[in-house]
Amino acid sequence: MTANQPTGSAVRIDVWLWAVRIFKTRSQAAEAVRAGHVKLNEQTVKAAAQVVPGDAVRVWKDHRYLEFEVVATVKKRVGAPIARQCYIDTSPPPPPMDIFATLPQRDRGAGRPTKKERRETDRLLGRGN
Repeated sequence: MTANQPTGSAVRIDVWLWAVRIFKTRSQAAEAVRAGHVKLNEQTVKAAAQVVPGDAVRVWKDHRYLEFEVVATVKKRVGAPIARQCYIDTSPPPPPMDIFATLPQRDRGAGRPTKKERRETDRLLGRGN
């Protein structure tokens, strides 16, 4: 068995996140682990923590949580079809985009907001009285 085929052996969490294409680079994966954005079995871990099949991995990325169950481990980066076989994605669906359509927006170049507009903005953001 080669290094780029799924196995059941233990692999560093930063390597696994990079190998199954959760992060584009290994340094991004390691930085996310160091920053505390990655949890292994509900525990904040270091980049050298070992991942084995059956582990639960939770990642804060792109302003939302991604949750995975490890099915297989790989030590080298693999193609997307093989990467998808290495985990089960149990992430909640992303929030609907229509939420952002209801927020008020100012036209670019409209100048400074009026006092009334500023008060409405402050009220919307929960600032002031």
